[in-house]
Amino acid sequence: MTRTRPLVRRAALAATAVTAALVLAACGGDGSDTAAGPSASSSASAGAHNDQDVSFAQGMIPHHQQALQMAEMAADRASSAGVKDLATRIRGAQDPEIRTMSGWLKSWGEDVPSAAPGMDHSGHSGGSGMAGMMDDKDMAELTKASGKAFDTLFLTLMVEHHEGAVEMARTEKAEGRYGPATKLADAVVTAQSAEIEEMNKLLGKTGS
Repeated sequence: MTRTRPLVRRAALAATAVTAALVLAACGGDGSDTAAGPSASSSASAGAHNDQDVSFAQGMIPHHQQALQMAEMAADRASSAGVKDLATRIRGAQDPEIRTMSGWLKSWGEDVPSAAPGMDHSGHSGGSGMAGMMDDKDMAELTKASGKAFDTLFLTLMVEHHEGAVEMARTEKAEGRYGPATKLADAVVTAQSAEIEEMNKLLGKTGS
């Protein structure tokens, strides 16, 4: 009896261990797939992009580049401190966004648009017909202007330019797939809508 009981107990434990191993093995196949599934799918979702995401980045980069060129003019041509401050903030916000979007396009194996002198983007798929883009005549007039005349023209053109960017960003929010791109688009809508309101107020002051 004293030897039989341990043997029975060992046999029972062995059977339990085998059963547990079989159950774990059976569950392990499903469990590992389940654990990897959401992680893999969420990763794929975060990295997935569509044609709209590409169009957004390829269109917004030259759009931002033109805004930077316009803002840089304000440093020595604007007379209003409000206009100069706005131009500084535009440069501070849009330059990093250009670098971010360029990084996306490179990682996707897509072309990164480059701005030609004078901001002539006729070679780019978006062309000069992109929403809110200034043509060569507008840019030439802004280049020649100074003082209060520059302030008024800069604000007038930049309002139109921002409205175009907001339109492009809203399209990305509605049709884009890449999370960081739709998030940036949302930030563009928020920030540039606020700046449009600010510029319209400044226009009221420069016109008075």
